Amino acid sequence: MPMPWDERFLGSTRGQLIALLRRDTQTVEDLATALQLTDNAVRAHLATLERDGLVRQYGVRRSGGSGKPAYTYELTPEAERLFPRRYADVLDEVLDELQERLAPTLVEALLRASGSHLASHYPASDGPFATRLETAVAALNQLGGLAAVEQRDDQFVIQGYSCPLAALVPKHPEICRLAETFASDVAGLPLRESCERGPTPRCRFIPVAHE
Repeated sequence: MPMPWDERFLGSTRGQLIALLRRDTQTVEDLATALQLTDNAVRAHLATLERDGLVRQYGVRRSGGSGKPAYTYELTPEAERLFPRRYADVLDEVLDELQERLAPTLVEALLRASGSHLASHYPASDGPFATRLETAVAALNQLGGLAAVEQRDDQFVIQGYSCPLAALVPKHPEICRLAETFASDVAGLPLRESCERGPTPRCRFIPVAHE
């Protein structure tokens, strides 16, 4: 079965560049360092992506020295459409119906059960602590998110940069319980969600035993 075009693209150099910009705004130098390319090569890729409406200049980053200010780049909303957003509309309707018919505690129980059932399709980790977190990150990314294990204040957390359920969070913040249970079950560790629910929702899962 041929690989879908968007998967082929996301595996290319330009796709890797887009994945880096999906985390945060970046300068040409940032991208060149991360991808081990020359600045000119990155500029050529950025020019193509700008032409295609996937990347745009965001602002200027000024260093503390007397060097030239560097332009920063970000993704456009069109670029986010390259990444899967599966079943969001259908799930939104289902959650509306559940909230009308069931008590909040039952809705949460169903979401947690769904998270556990979804996790059962992924290999659970029984390795060292860091390996367990990486396994959960890999599973979250397979669902269409972008997450990484990071150290924050002397503890490791799973930090999300793009949530596959982001479209649902403003209206249904309880959906984060599904993601919390999913990540916990795959990691084989109790995790507590501490998600950002602003205009751009971002997941964060903190190991309970390491709080």
